[in-house]
Amino acid sequence: MLLGLALALAEPTVAQAGFAAKVVTVHEGDRLTIYHDGRREVIFLKGIDCPEPNQPYGKKAKQVTQAYVGTREVVIESIERDRQGRVVAEVVLQDGRSVAHELVKEGLAWSRGGTAPGRSFDDDEQLARAAKAGLWADPNPVPPWKWKAPKKTGRKFSN
Repeated sequence: MLLGLALALAEPTVAQAGFAAKVVTVHEGDRLTIYHDGRREVIFLKGIDCPEPNQPYGKKAKQVTQAYVGTREVVIESIERDRQGRVVAEVVLQDGRSVAHELVKEGLAWSRGGTAPGRSFDDDEQLARAAKAGLWADPNPVPPWKWKAPKKTGRKFSN
């Protein structure tokens, strides 16, 4: 029974949690490729959602993530798959700071209701909103899940 459960939970493309890896590419603020154990893996930062690259603050979020982790060793913790089947993980800097928390504190990501060591992302987001940091300087920032949603034009086409 336990062996069956272990095999069912095993993901051949997802390495174990709590390991060091090198960041090889930052694709966008919350998506990067790491290299560990002889292979590359695309991961998303757990608990947050950064602006898309083509929306306001998207390029800035990528630049800041690059500044934190680009071509550096990081610690990967709490790996899992999200509802979309993507690999998500907590990415921790060598000094112990969470990359996701830093992005939320700088106003470059929305909280997705998660927590990490220290305090919740929601707390960090409220502080960033109050300080009008990053995207919170905009009076009505559009979250990426709405930005990516299909636009309804109200037109109906017929053949």
